[in-house]
Amino acid sequence: MFSMAGAYVFLPFLPMLPSQILLNNILYDSSQITIPTDNVDASFIKKPQHWEISLIRKFMIFIGPISSIFDFLTFFILLRVFYAGPVLFHTGWFAESLSTQTLVLFIIRTAGNPLRSRPSIPLTITTLLVVSIGILLPYTPLALPLGFTLLPGLYFLFLIVMTVIYLLLVDLVKRPLMRRNAQ
Repeated sequence: MFSMAGAYVFLPFLPMLPSQILLNNILYDSSQITIPTDNVDASFIKKPQHWEISLIRKFMIFIGPISSIFDFLTFFILLRVFYAGPVLFHTGWFAESLSTQTLVLFIIRTAGNPLRSRPSIPLTITTLLVVSIGILLPYTPLALPLGFTLLPGLYFLFLIVMTVIYLLLVDLVKRPLMRRNAQ
């Protein structure tokens, strides 16, 4: 939300088309349908768990801005490195936005190391499938009606590096939040 509002202030065009926002939301929501099948960390089933509103607030305060920072960095790279016009900008931000918001689930679904806490197979499949669809859409006949264009090859290197750094940073911020909450 903050990224969209911030981009609107300094861009001479909409940061993402309304149809692209809706598509992003339906794809993301589709990837989350399998959350009920997910595996739960053993520490979470030792005793009943209660919603910790303070933890949710801390996640919003500390992790929310990380997402916006990476969005703004994506905007900068799209505009200054790739010299993106509106269509390339929409396509690039759609791919980055969908990738980061979907894949971050693997980080925040566990209090511990996401490489040790395995998600369920259905959750893994739907999450990776949705990210793949989002990245491949510009290469399908749906690209033109959706307002997408082909992304430069170098953009994919940027997308991979950006996403990995984002996920690592969220994990670094998440761990102390979860530790403090467990005490």
